[in-house]
Amino acid sequence: MHYKMPYSRILIHTVRTTKDREPYLTKAHRDILCAHTKKNATSKKIHILNINGCLNHIHCLIALSVEQNIATVMQFIKEESSYRANKNLEFSGKFGWQDEYFAVSISEPNVEVVNNYINNQEVNHQKKIFQ
Repeated sequence: MHYKMPYSRILIHTVRTTKDREPYLTKAHRDILCAHTKKNATSKKIHILNINGCLNHIHCLIALSVEQNIATVMQFIKEESSYRANKNLEFSGKFGWQDEYFAVSISEPNVEVVNNYINNQEVNHQKKIFQ
């Protein structure tokens, strides 16, 4: 008997903002936090295709597997990154994320557009403020 494994490619663009939109995430902090988040997510079989941000928020492009849901994935990312940030990075106060987050599905033809947007956060936000 031959069994087939389920396949899905559900692409989600997410944004998580810092608590009270505090501008905690310097370039150095973002680099460390994004690298750690991606590495730790991989260990939990969460597929972060792209991650970047600016002073008060982080964007992720995530490919959900068939057994994952966005609420669980976002909770894991929030808890792990908050823990790591408070343990290893210096902030003027305690680092944390807002409870709310943004998540929207994207189609395969829009992956390049979303990746470009995520990669160019500093340039994007020189022109407009994130609200």
